[in-house]
Amino acid sequence: MRNGTLYRDTANGDTDALVIDKNGDFSIVNEATTDASELTDAEQILSFGPSLVEDGEITVNESSEVSQSMTSNPRTAIGQVGENHYVIIVSEGRTDSSEGLSLYELAEEMKEAGATTAYNLDGGGSSTLYFNGKVVNQTVGGSQNSSEREVSDIIYFK
Repeated sequence: MRNGTLYRDTANGDTDALVIDKNGDFSIVNEATTDASELTDAEQILSFGPSLVEDGEITVNESSEVSQSMTSNPRTAIGQVGENHYVIIVSEGRTDSSEGLSLYELAEEMKEAGATTAYNLDGGGSSTLYFNGKVVNQTVGGSQNSSEREVSDIIYFK
């Protein structure tokens, strides 16, 4: 779902999805057990996951991982710390100067930042943070591992 329009009504497997409602509040649902028609206030639904923090508690453990990712990786996550107040963490990784984070380490960082709900977004070469028109992290996924990977979705604030 993007901007209140449902584009796909089939589950992406037994995975967590991040729902952002019309007030900007975050919640986590299981795609296999939640029907999109139940999400009447949903404005955005993101499907990657897993959830990292729910109700202020870490929801992953030290062996949690996404598909076949390495334990430590470049990571991107978003969390809600209050009403219309969010935190984004982008970690570098796969370089001589940065090992990256595990999902559990990322969840710990989100909890420490005050996130009551936090969600893992795509990582690896897709972990790119633009701020004031510039890439502010070292990316690892584009041409010759030196630039950001092209992706079809972004999260932005205006």
